[in-house]
Amino acid sequence: MDQFLINLLNGISSGLLLFMLSSGLTLIFSMMGVLNFAHASFYMLGAYFAYTLSGLVGFWAALVLAPLLVGGAGAMFERLVLRKVHKFGHVAELLVTFGLSYVLYELVQLIWGRTSVPFSPPPALQGTAFTLVQSSAEAMRFVLGVAPEAMCKGAADVVVQCSRFPLNRAFLAGVALFMLLGLWLLLTRTRIGLVIQAALTHPEMAESLGHNVPRVFMLVFGAGCAMAGLAGVTGGITFVTEPNMSNIGPIIFAVIVVGGMGSLPGAFVGSLLIGLLQTLPLTVDKSFIDIGRGIGWSIGPDSPIYPLAKITLAQTAPILPYLLLVLILILRPRGLLGSRED
Repeated sequence: MDQFLINLLNGISSGLLLFMLSSGLTLIFSMMGVLNFAHASFYMLGAYFAYTLSGLVGFWAALVLAPLLVGGAGAMFERLVLRKVHKFGHVAELLVTFGLSYVLYELVQLIWGRTSVPFSPPPALQGTAFTLVQSSAEAMRFVLGVAPEAMCKGAADVVVQCSRFPLNRAFLAGVALFMLLGLWLLLTRTRIGLVIQAALTHPEMAESLGHNVPRVFMLVFGAGCAMAGLAGVTGGITFVTEPNMSNIGPIIFAVIVVGGMGSLPGAFVGSLLIGLLQTLPLTVDKSFIDIGRGIGWSIGPDSPIYPLAKITLAQTAPILPYLLLVLILILRPRGLLGSRED
């Protein structure tokens, strides 16, 4: 049971990381109608910028500076490149961001190398957030930090299992929730948010009121890239910082399609759903043959589906999000909470 709860929390934290990425992409799409294929590359840049800056100014300063640098790079790309191809339609925008993703991938390998870099959490984030103590003699207990050794040993006839949840994963989840709250307050409670929403729904009216709509678009694109950069900093210390971390791109697009194109609440729900789909099946080490036996359906070696039935549920975890994507496109093309028809 405790391992299930740990995997559940891991799934939630992974989903919150996906939200940090998908929220920026959703913001850009809802404002500009641009699907930024290079979004995952800005996530990669955030991790590498933070890795370099942490060696110069420390991790906590890098946590602030790296997203700002990534956001500045994104705003510059929108101003100098994306704005010039916008008049040629969505295909040109897709192609130019697709090309940018490969350019950034090669640049990262030229500067930092093709292998992973040792981007470790700072000492303050290398501990244990809490420990789940499960005993055969009493109910499960929740202990902040590392549980005492005596509590994890137990008596001779009592089986005790202690499962620790890393502090860096808890930090990642906290940053994601803080970003969610900040984004909601910005869009609904500030004048900047009103201008952004006005530029989204009525750009001509906003421009006639004196607002520079192209500049608003540039800042929104930069802000979306900065969110990806922030996700890169937290994800870099939690997982592996390497060029292939930009391969997370397809799963981000799966999130925004499942949640609903252009919907921030949908991005949040879709991120948590896909994060759990990637993590919870790992706790089930049973094949479909075992599941069939449990419901009274026997699958023998002579059955044509026997090779597929031998696959365990844990092995299917990587493809489950994409199966969900296909089902959503068939049953509800707008996504779970989407409102756009395009």
